[in-house]
Amino acid sequence: MVNELVQQGMTAVERKLESVVASDIQLLEDASLHIVTSGGKRVRPRVVLLAYLAAGGQDLDSVVPVAAAVEMVHTATLVHDDINDHSLTRRGKVTVHARWGRTFALLTGDYLFTKVYELMAPYGVEPNVMIATACTRLVEGETLQAAAAKSGEMDRETYKQIISLKTASLFEASAILGAWLAGADEKVIQALGDYAYNLGLTFQIVDDILDIIGDPEAMGKPVGLDLTQGRGVLSVAQNGGKNEEDGLTAVAELEEPDPIQQMMAGLRASGAVEIAKMQAQETAVRARKALEFVPDTPARDELFGLIEAVLNRDH
Repeated sequence: MVNELVQQGMTAVERKLESVVASDIQLLEDASLHIVTSGGKRVRPRVVLLAYLAAGGQDLDSVVPVAAAVEMVHTATLVHDDINDHSLTRRGKVTVHARWGRTFALLTGDYLFTKVYELMAPYGVEPNVMIATACTRLVEGETLQAAAAKSGEMDRETYKQIISLKTASLFEASAILGAWLAGADEKVIQALGDYAYNLGLTFQIVDDILDIIGDPEAMGKPVGLDLTQGRGVLSVAQNGGKNEEDGLTAVAELEEPDPIQQMMAGLRASGAVEIAKMQAQETAVRARKALEFVPDTPARDELFGLIEAVLNRDH
């Protein structure tokens, strides 16, 4: 019953995402719809809906715009990220900047961010502060990542700070928003926030692992991109000597026709991938632990299931 209810909510989220990007400027609407309708895992809006139900919420339709706003934040960052990364594909489709150019892609990302304000405006001050704080942390994390990649100083602590800011913060806000709108008490709100924060860490670590071992066709984007740009959990392994306590070793530069593939093969052989998988398991354990403080309901069961889905995903 809960799964069916959430699926209905997710369908409503999709409709909201498509309708809210309507514009008199056709190019802007076309580019926005291009990325909004390109699919994606939609984990963040699902967390909003499930947290709302797990916290005792009864009117799921009332939080659909919030769930859409959270996904819109994420989608806007993807448009800008693809520009920074020079990515040509996203979710199996050509990226916005590859199709319309860098200028229009920047404007499209900006437009999607402004639509977050429109979606959140009816909810008053506190929920808007929550999502604004998450957005601030997200940008701080992206900036820290870019600076670390440029300097070549991606150590373990920096990586943890980056994924906490750029990924876990929006996951955490998703659950807190859902629980707060359900009228939950502070203990349940905190527990759901802790759950989603650790789910976000798990999600990002697995994402970075897939950058090395994933199937680019299944993922809908190239693999190895984060690694070659000095980002992600396995880029720590490249900076050998800075984190010897991690057991991650540097990958020697080999003179081969395809140095990127050689680098990725070296990381697979070094054991770095297995260590990263252990880190994902640890954050998943913390997510499960947090749910112990949430009432035992079918919605909580779905939240447990989401942890397994994140851990075991292949794209």
